[in-house]
Amino acid sequence: MGTEATPAAGINKPVLTPKALIHQKYGSRACYRIEEVQHAVGNVCPGLVIQQQVRSLYRCCLDLPDLSVTSDTFTRKKDAEQSAAQIAVEKLGIQAKANSSTPEEAWNELVARISGLFTDEFLSSSHPLVGHFRVALRKEGDLFGMIPMSVIAACDVKVNSLCRIIDPKAESDAHLVLLLISKAAKVSGSACIIDDKFWIWKGGPYSSEAIESSLHHSSDCLESVNIEAIRIPCALEEEVGTLSLLVSDTKYYMDEIAKKLNVNNSSEVLISKTVGKASSEIKLYFPTPDGLLSASDSSNDPLGIVGDVKMGPLLNKRASYLSGQNIYGDAILANVGYTWRSTELFCEDVSLSAYYRMLVSKLPDGSYKLSRDAILAAELPAVYTTRSNWKGSFPRDLLCLFCRQQRLLEPIFSVRNVNSLESSPGFKEINTSELTEVQYANEVLGGVLDRDLDTSSGFQCEVKIFSKRQEVLIEYSSGDTYRKESDAIQSSALKVLTWFKKYFKQLDMPMEELSSFGSTDNIKVHPIIFSQELAASSFVYDFKQMYVTRNCSSFGSLFKNQSNLILQNGMILLNVEGPDSGVYPSSGSLTCISYAASLVREEDTAKFFLESNDEFEFEIGTGAVINQIEACVTQMSVNQVAQFVVELPSRDMILAASGESANGLSQLSLRNCFLEFSVKVLCVTEPLEDRMEKALFNPPLSKQRVEFAVRHINESHAATLVDFGCGSGSLLDSLLEHTTSLEKIIGVDISHKSLTRAAKILHQKLTKNSVMQTCIRSTALYDGSITEFDSRLFGFDIGTCLEVIEHMEEDQACLFGDVALNLFCPRILIISTPNYEYNPILQRSASGTKEDDLEEKSGSCKFRNHDHKFEWTREQFEQWATNLAVRHDYSVQFSGVGGSGDVEPGFASQIAVFRRNPSHWLEKICLPDGDSSHPYELVWEWTNKPL
Repeated sequence: MGTEATPAAGINKPVLTPKALIHQKYGSRACYRIEEVQHAVGNVCPGLVIQQQVRSLYRCCLDLPDLSVTSDTFTRKKDAEQSAAQIAVEKLGIQAKANSSTPEEAWNELVARISGLFTDEFLSSSHPLVGHFRVALRKEGDLFGMIPMSVIAACDVKVNSLCRIIDPKAESDAHLVLLLISKAAKVSGSACIIDDKFWIWKGGPYSSEAIESSLHHSSDCLESVNIEAIRIPCALEEEVGTLSLLVSDTKYYMDEIAKKLNVNNSSEVLISKTVGKASSEIKLYFPTPDGLLSASDSSNDPLGIVGDVKMGPLLNKRASYLSGQNIYGDAILANVGYTWRSTELFCEDVSLSAYYRMLVSKLPDGSYKLSRDAILAAELPAVYTTRSNWKGSFPRDLLCLFCRQQRLLEPIFSVRNVNSLESSPGFKEINTSELTEVQYANEVLGGVLDRDLDTSSGFQCEVKIFSKRQEVLIEYSSGDTYRKESDAIQSSALKVLTWFKKYFKQLDMPMEELSSFGSTDNIKVHPIIFSQELAASSFVYDFKQMYVTRNCSSFGSLFKNQSNLILQNGMILLNVEGPDSGVYPSSGSLTCISYAASLVREEDTAKFFLESNDEFEFEIGTGAVINQIEACVTQMSVNQVAQFVVELPSRDMILAASGESANGLSQLSLRNCFLEFSVKVLCVTEPLEDRMEKALFNPPLSKQRVEFAVRHINESHAATLVDFGCGSGSLLDSLLEHTTSLEKIIGVDISHKSLTRAAKILHQKLTKNSVMQTCIRSTALYDGSITEFDSRLFGFDIGTCLEVIEHMEEDQACLFGDVALNLFCPRILIISTPNYEYNPILQRSASGTKEDDLEEKSGSCKFRNHDHKFEWTREQFEQWATNLAVRHDYSVQFSGVGGSGDVEPGFASQIAVFRRNPSHWLEKICLPDGDSSHPYELVWEWTNKPL
């Protein structure tokens, strides 16, 4: 049973940044000048090819009318500007302007504001409301000079702000704003209304000069034009569709909308606040509820008119969810109105696709898909790796936008500075007694300063999300530590978004299950408040699921006559074309593709184009694209093209991506339809870890590790080798370039995709080299876990496991060590893994390049690669390896590559070489009877048959 959340005591109004305070006081008179300062960074570590370069820092000079100040130096320009502004704020004693109006004061301001709208001076202004007045002044008869009261609420921001202070419920109820305007007009004495109607006009006549001036500035150049709008029926059984509005400068567009809504006149049309971008004119138009007319005269008390008007059955749930306001009856979504920018009437089409894009944008991952302009291809990544590798809107911005769209307060991020770790950095035991918490307002977080930290420092971030009533919905807390404050914020925001995404797939979840559902992701849910606040989305998206195409059972049968096709990862791969370039995407690499997606109907093979992208970049292994695209791309090399088909996503996604085809597709049955992708791999950028190693070491660390292995192979005259965790076969491939004593090489990995790629590479090279009398007689690749024993690999001369164990959980890495030495029993085993103590040197060296700023190069965690589960110091590694050798009667020696073992902090990549003791081998020389377990699956093998 959930507990009711209490209002939060610690939520304050957004804190203005120092620059905002300076702008508030001085505006354009504040002048910021940035100076670049060169700062030399020393390099005391051997083994680096590129000496640490001069680092660019920035200072800011701020000139004000009565003061000039200069900041300290910072790595980012915006931090220098904020620092200079902060110095000026402190010296001048500038305080933020507070809005502390009481409801009574706001009421008096509202009355004055309504009076001010009906003056000659206002009629001469460029306010959007003046366009409505101009049309009214052209009318003849009883309606001369009258405008619908709802356009005041729609056009004047000040009126809306005052109404929200008077009654906060006016934020979500347009009819409430109308009631307040009606009461204020009665009190003002400057405006007139009709008690049972919502017309409003000036109490006395305008001067002839004001009327002439207003009409003179009207260009009336817009000819009659039909624009597309969206009709959103109140009844959920009816489909959302399009309609046409005939608008012009001489004909009042509100009258046309009133006719489409089947109401008597435009005074009976209510208008929502802007939907979507604040700069647009997209609004919802809907009929004034009958109950509202009687409520308008229910009280003479201006602060007591908010009585509840029961109109639940008329509530348009789809339109209300879209706008964040209560919308009643059938509604029209249109992009038309008068603006500050011009005296002419503005109008544009609102397509059916645009409507569905708005709906998609309210999903937890929808805004990310839209920011990438890839609704069908993109997915919200599962991990925040580096700032430079992240594409699209950043997680913090996405979470803030999601909260606004769900009518919630913006999230509060609480950052903890972890000053020390009691345990070694490879583990997650954190001394919580030394944590200090600082609350950051969101406006401040955008300009947070980076700190230079030693390897034992880091940041943790908690996230809280509140309702508009300041009640807690969810709280996220995790022990994950990040080297930078901004990375902690972005990663935490992403984890909350990911949890919301998972929840939106189970919107019918009973409230009593919410607590346990959140706890698995370190999220504490307050079920009662959470369910109340997300009730609208739950209803809309539950209804939406009725439109999801359920053709899973027939998907495989669509191509039953084509036996050569492969069904895997939820897709059917049709073909891969083009020569193999040998350059493949791998985990952590930035891969750029072009793609096109089309809807294909089985019965007539008709194609409907949906979405394409000429250059779409994403990081392999982060979940930034749908599974099928990554599964396909990782089987391709650069410049190859592939086609595959997948099941359809939801109907909403299809229509959101369809653009101009949406109207036709909305009438189409999607049964026996599927989605066809055509994908081309354009280029592949190696993972950051590999790029750093190649740039900073000569030869690169990967090549140095190969040379280390080759040296031990030849010194030991090894004839057989097994590479544990061979991946895409980079070591095996490199060994073929060297002269060695090897005759048989074997690779084992748990990734079938990587093994497939390794097979292609090795087969091509071995087939070519067989003519050159290579010493290699046989090779094979096995799919299996290196923590399991397979008797076929028992007793090899040499085993290698290079940069593999850090990708495993620590307990699994320890298990592998025991299995390797106790069961596989190679004569020599070489294990390499990153030296955690070397990371600061790599990060500082990488930040020295001008083209890649520190913020761009550093990862979102303290390890070299986001996929690393741990990284050990020299002491940790040596202790683990020594204990392992003692347990299994092996000797062990320590070495490494990159840097020097005699100079702190040692080698960049540390290596342990285990050698089997003869006595141990005599005991293990024969396998126990019946021990012929073969859990590994043979993926590929090659034999060099003698001529």
